[in-house]
Amino acid sequence: MKWARHPRTRIVLVFLTGLVAIATLVARLTRISRDGRQSVVTWSKTQPPDNRPLITSSPDPTQPGPSTPTLPSPDATTGNQASPTSLPALIVPVAGVRPEQLRDTFTESRSEGRVHDAIDIPAPHGTAVFAVADGPIVKLFQSDRGGTTIYQLSTDQKYVYYYAHLDRYAEGVAEGHFVKQGETIAFVGDTGNAGPGNYHLHFSIAEISNPKDFWHGTNINPYPLLRK
Repeated sequence: MKWARHPRTRIVLVFLTGLVAIATLVARLTRISRDGRQSVVTWSKTQPPDNRPLITSSPDPTQPGPSTPTLPSPDATTGNQASPTSLPALIVPVAGVRPEQLRDTFTESRSEGRVHDAIDIPAPHGTAVFAVADGPIVKLFQSDRGGTTIYQLSTDQKYVYYYAHLDRYAEGVAEGHFVKQGETIAFVGDTGNAGPGNYHLHFSIAEISNPKDFWHGTNINPYPLLRK
């Protein structure tokens, strides 16, 4: 076509072609950016942060597997803190540790974006772990993160006490056994994700609404309760 051979016409055609190419590139970049954001959201939904929790990602103690209970544990991260109204007076659950020696680690961050939702009480390997209060043991559980663990109910069945990274259980400790405050129930270890030689008790408390669903609850900071 003769009109296409005109210099001005050719310039206009080149200009329009460039605009179309730029518009196409912008559309592709926008689509890639949008898809990238969606993949991040999808990953966060399928890979929950723990804890929480009780202890937010210990597997469901009644159905071992990859699920993440919201009870306070090295696995769970609920981020919510209940206001206890009926908790009994508690004792420090590790032999030889005085209340003033405790450190508040409840809000500290942990791997995978989790919040601790518990306190760690360092002690030598094999130090006795005491029941913080009276109540039945409802679950002895082996957790990937918590290692050797104990779930104990309060006598009014409104709270769950969680002990983790234990080396072993005390003789006679079993599910259904009613323990008294101060009774030795286990010994300090470094099982689970504590790390070799990092001997400490991971202790948490959760307020629950159903004692048969004891692995779901709202975390309570044990630190001020053990300092009383």
